[in-house]
Amino acid sequence: MPEAAERKPAQPAPEPAPLAAVPPLPPRPLAQPLTQPLADAADSGHFTIPNAITLARLCAVPAAVWLMLQGRLDLAFWVFVAAGVSDGLDGWLARIRNTRSTLGAILDPIADKALLVSVYVTLAAIGVLPDWLAILVVFRDLLIVGGVLLLYVLGQPPQIRPLMISKLNTLLQIALAAGSLLLAGYGMGEAAILDVMILAVAASTFASGAAYVVQAARRPA
Repeated sequence: MPEAAERKPAQPAPEPAPLAAVPPLPPRPLAQPLTQPLADAADSGHFTIPNAITLARLCAVPAAVWLMLQGRLDLAFWVFVAAGVSDGLDGWLARIRNTRSTLGAILDPIADKALLVSVYVTLAAIGVLPDWLAILVVFRDLLIVGGVLLLYVLGQPPQIRPLMISKLNTLLQIALAAGSLLLAGYGMGEAAILDVMILAVAASTFASGAAYVVQAARRPA
């Protein structure tokens, strides 16, 4: 018999092809906290409730001026008080509803200054406050605004940080405006109190204006 053919060694079994990598699932977005107000979605953009309150306070300026010119200082006092309450309300709502906006940051100080300056100028015009005090208050604000605009034109935008003396001055100005409207509107003859408040407002207004000038002068070129 012919010699049996030499057997070939058995071929190893082919390795199984590796499984295709399964791409990981995208992470699930975190759920919004239940405490988030549902109305926040409606308060996007510039049309927010705090901004509407600020606009209403700005619109109260001509109403207050008209009431003072008509001799209704009692009603003007309550308009002024309502405007002050709205100033705190819009800021509080903007914080808790997270609806701060650039428009609100611009309108809020404009509304505050427009109301204060208008009240001081009108009260001076009808003889409740001295003319020189209204001129001092207006000049101080013009000095600060003009200085800020000048620095912007020179390419040196200022970092506006309210000074402590400026906060005190604003508080005293508000107190004097409200006190003048209250005393004159309801016929309370307390001239001594007004005289002291007038001197306090004049001193703080001058000091805060000078402080801003010194701060701007120390600014590096």
